[in-house]
Amino acid sequence: MQRSLKFEVFRYAAIAAFLALSLIPTLWMISMAFKPIAEWQSTGADLTWWPKNPTLDNFRFIFGESSSDMISALERTAGRPILASLLSAGFGTVIAMLAGTSAAYGLSRFGYGGNLPLALVQLRLFPPMAVMIPVMIMWAFLGLIDSWIGLALIYGIVTLPFAFWLMKTFFDDMPREIEDAALVEGCSRWRVFLRVTLPMMRPALASSALFIFILNWSDYLIALLLTTRDWVTIPVYMASLSSSMTGQLYGAKAALGLIAAVPPVIMGIAIQKQLVRGLTFGALKE
Repeated sequence: MQRSLKFEVFRYAAIAAFLALSLIPTLWMISMAFKPIAEWQSTGADLTWWPKNPTLDNFRFIFGESSSDMISALERTAGRPILASLLSAGFGTVIAMLAGTSAAYGLSRFGYGGNLPLALVQLRLFPPMAVMIPVMIMWAFLGLIDSWIGLALIYGIVTLPFAFWLMKTFFDDMPREIEDAALVEGCSRWRVFLRVTLPMMRPALASSALFIFILNWSDYLIALLLTTRDWVTIPVYMASLSSSMTGQLYGAKAALGLIAAVPPVIMGIAIQKQLVRGLTFGALKE
């Protein structure tokens, strides 16, 4: 009994230590976001963990409001990149989930598709640059360069394999007897899919959609290659926050990073119940 108690204490202490180490970058970003320029430029003994004089100047700066403490001026504010990220990541997630869920259901229930699963996996096997060069040429021909629609399309294509394999696993774990009972009652296959299967798959859809959205939301390489000015996303815009006089604008980057963390967190909280069920879907079987 005593030995078991010591083990539990050690386990929880190890978890707490690991959690503390994991949260250090996040806490440092939050602290940096509220520091004035004099503090986040300081080094050595002058560097402090918490801001001595908390300010919102970094947030005002990235949204174009003048600040006496900021030296450099922005070519563009953060409003358009935030909108570009929301549109491209959101619609890209919808495209990937629609196509991936449909393909996963068909393959799970009917077993057709030939080499479709392998073909989808191959989309992720090529080096990104080898794929993006022909995509850039095609998108330029179609007039989709520097547009959120072009980004949403390529995000949907790139994350389609993840949506497909995640949803196929969930469909394979779902009992088919429920669908068979609905078919016996006279429902069509399409009606069974919409009225029976998808409502039961809400936890799986929620967890898969969150994972796909985070992948699209945090992308840098594709957005860097397919956008130039009007529809740059948050990661691309964040990389441009620098000045010849002050160097990297770490305070402004931390403020933008804090804002960029809000949509995934809100989405995760909104689907929290479905997310927990989706992560454990099919874990317990008789």
